Amino acid sequence: MRGPDDDSPKEACGVFGIFAPGQPVAHMTYLGLYALQHRGQESAGMAVSDGEDVTVVKDMGLVSHVFDDRTLAPLVGDLAIGHTRYSTTGSSTWRNAQPVYRGIAGHQFALGHNGNLVNTGTLAEEAGMLPGTVASDSDLTAELIEQELEHGESTTLESALAAVLPRLSGAFSMVFMDEHQVIGVRDPNGFRPLALGKLEQGGWVLASESPAFDVVGADFVREIDPGEMVVIDGDGVRSSHPFPPDRLNPKLCVFEFVYFARPDTRLYGQSVHHARVRQGELLAEQAPVDADMVMGVPESGLPAAEGYARASGIPYGQGLVKNRYIGRTFIAPNQEMRALGVRMKLNPLKDNLQGKRVVVVDDSVVRGTTQKQLVKMLREAGVAEVHLRLTSPPIKWSCFYGIDTGERSELLAANLEIDQIRQYLNVDSLAFITLDRLIASTGTSGSGFCDACFTGDYPVDVPVTLSKGVLEGADRSGNGCEPTPVGNTVQGLFGSSVMPADEANEGRGAAPQTTTTKGSTDG
Repeated sequence: MRGPDDDSPKEACGVFGIFAPGQPVAHMTYLGLYALQHRGQESAGMAVSDGEDVTVVKDMGLVSHVFDDRTLAPLVGDLAIGHTRYSTTGSSTWRNAQPVYRGIAGHQFALGHNGNLVNTGTLAEEAGMLPGTVASDSDLTAELIEQELEHGESTTLESALAAVLPRLSGAFSMVFMDEHQVIGVRDPNGFRPLALGKLEQGGWVLASESPAFDVVGADFVREIDPGEMVVIDGDGVRSSHPFPPDRLNPKLCVFEFVYFARPDTRLYGQSVHHARVRQGELLAEQAPVDADMVMGVPESGLPAAEGYARASGIPYGQGLVKNRYIGRTFIAPNQEMRALGVRMKLNPLKDNLQGKRVVVVDDSVVRGTTQKQLVKMLREAGVAEVHLRLTSPPIKWSCFYGIDTGERSELLAANLEIDQIRQYLNVDSLAFITLDRLIASTGTSGSGFCDACFTGDYPVDVPVTLSKGVLEGADRSGNGCEPTPVGNTVQGLFGSSVMPADEANEGRGAAPQTTTTKGSTDG
């Protein structure tokens, strides 16, 4: 459920890259970022090269706030990269806006990052960096590349990346550029999406999601493979694989199909919109109920609600009006900003709801605070019964691969059984889609997805303690990365959890607070 105080998982960032000599690449990057705005709303930026210099413009705010005709006019060149950010490593400040830029003797480059590195502590120590030297894992990556160019054997950005990338562990879909090239990289697991498109008038585009191609007049070519590096320059496109073959293990985040990706995106060759409709259909088969109306929570709950209504035969109706001027404010970076209230974002249509038994379809429950508020609103609007259906399984484990789920101690499903969650949310019935049905909705094999937030099965070794601000000097001592069994369920890794809300604690003894914090992540 979406609102300014929304506690759902937060997507990290959107990245865009373009090589198109003779075309207005800055304006095209602006359009591409606009199509990726849903992936990050804290800051936006782009870097443009005219063949001699790389110019970076970035600021806090939405794409439309950062860029206008005045700021775009001086940005003339043949290639560019762009970025929209939600902070998951490093605080929400201008310093952490992207692209990250470095200029050293004979070299200029910039990068944009969607994902999270889980070995930042080790990398920073190996590079001799003190706390505060770099502010995020993206900044750390730029520092490693700079060191390689200055002190290593590499003489080009491409060769420096070939040396640095195998040292990185975690989730990273990245775009890079220097004066003459645009480069796209996807980690060996492909946790975050990245795709290649071809412009109708010549040139190439990289983007987190395929709708960014449509808006600039490019045709989708293919997804970048896990572990692949694509270099685009005047000679065309060439591909290489800088990672050892034994690290290749495709694990796209399944939440892209549930919530993060735009409905008009295609992942693994499948329509995200169709997958969400199918999730609703499968939920109706799994958890039927007698009701008068099916309604979805805007926006991601709407296709699934359509599917639930179709499969169940219960009429579909609109129960909530969304304030479209609030934006996707669930990615506000902290609880203080989220606490403005769900009422700013959604308002019930009382005439459609009074006296009805309503099936409410949404994507997930994390802490449950937003759902609790929304159910209260529906009750106040006169709803007779509320039956909540979720298109993801219970989220029981923190994500370390580029999504800010929060600490495990905050996760409702890590603390309560399903019926206890139902009571806490004050709904008449509650059902989460099963993992096998969620995978089936995508039309692809379950082996190609990361489901760690549901199962605790982490495909890549994860840190035991690693905080969001660790590279800025906060909680530096906790920046260890102690290996856990790859591919195995890490039951007990994070210790006991406390209840995520005072109401859930009433009459119950809270378990000891875990010292584990969320993995350091960046857009």
